[in-house]
Amino acid sequence: MEKIVFSPDNENPIEFFVLEQTTVSGINYILVTDKEEGDSEALILKDVSKTEDEEALYEIVSDDEELKALADIFENLMDDISFE
Repeated sequence: MEKIVFSPDNENPIEFFVLEQTTVSGINYILVTDKEEGDSEALILKDVSKTEDEEALYEIVSDDEELKALADIFENLMDDISFE
């Protein structure tokens, strides 16, 4: 499982494990968790990078409609996952 490190401004780096990724309407999304195995909290992150950015920039998907649609997509992509 791929591990990525996020470095929020003025905060300690945070490691996440990438469970799955998808592209919807030309926007990249990743499903991440803080634990490699077992039940854990998951986040859906949206790539908000611009082409000239040297590093990828992600933000947490917080819009309820967008989050529900993406959760459905990720559930279909992964047989062993369900969102509560």
